[in-house]
Amino acid sequence: MPMSELGIHAARSKKGKVREYAEAFGVALVIALVVRTLFLQAFKIPSGSMENTLLVGDHIFVNKFVYGYHVPYTKGRILAFSTPKRGDIVVFVFPEDPGKDFIKRVVGTPGDVVEVRQKTVYINGAPLAEEYTRFADGKTIEGFIRGRDNMPPVRVPAGKLFMMGDNRDRSYDSRFWGFVDMDAVIGKALFIYFSIEWNRGIGWTDVGRYPELVRWDRIGRVLR
Repeated sequence: MPMSELGIHAARSKKGKVREYAEAFGVALVIALVVRTLFLQAFKIPSGSMENTLLVGDHIFVNKFVYGYHVPYTKGRILAFSTPKRGDIVVFVFPEDPGKDFIKRVVGTPGDVVEVRQKTVYINGAPLAEEYTRFADGKTIEGFIRGRDNMPPVRVPAGKLFMMGDNRDRSYDSRFWGFVDMDAVIGKALFIYFSIEWNRGIGWTDVGRYPELVRWDRIGRVLR
């Protein structure tokens, strides 16, 4: 083969490799977008409202598939395998600000009567057994219609959920702003895939000490 043809062949081979890499990257990107849109989405925990179940700096995966998909501009969901159940940890669009996502635990489902007496949650007149709750200050605040520690009975309407944070004294939840629409639910929290504690006095320049910040014991923890 003449030298000129060898040069052309080499150039074509190089272009072929570049095209292969570009196609592979494109396919990987499409798969990642499909997975994120339909199945899993990562979230970072920014506040302590779900302590000690979730800590600031925990990174979690959320299953967007289990409750089905909300079709925009419609009511209801399609391809749903289940509905949110009491005790599920759920990510949802915050009713007071659609630009924010919140994470709380489902306490009341449609038809339930939810009441809070001296920090104890009652469902349909019976105290709810909760091993996951945390009370940061131990005080009881009286006198609010929708108070932190005492709330009169409310019935959860059809298509709605009553949500509360596990850290009851530090959670802004359904006790204050009402119910969450089922269509606002993004998905169910699955597990912690990474966790890091930034408030230990280690600066950005102390790269070698970053492993000290990782909460290794929390990685892989299934959320219940």
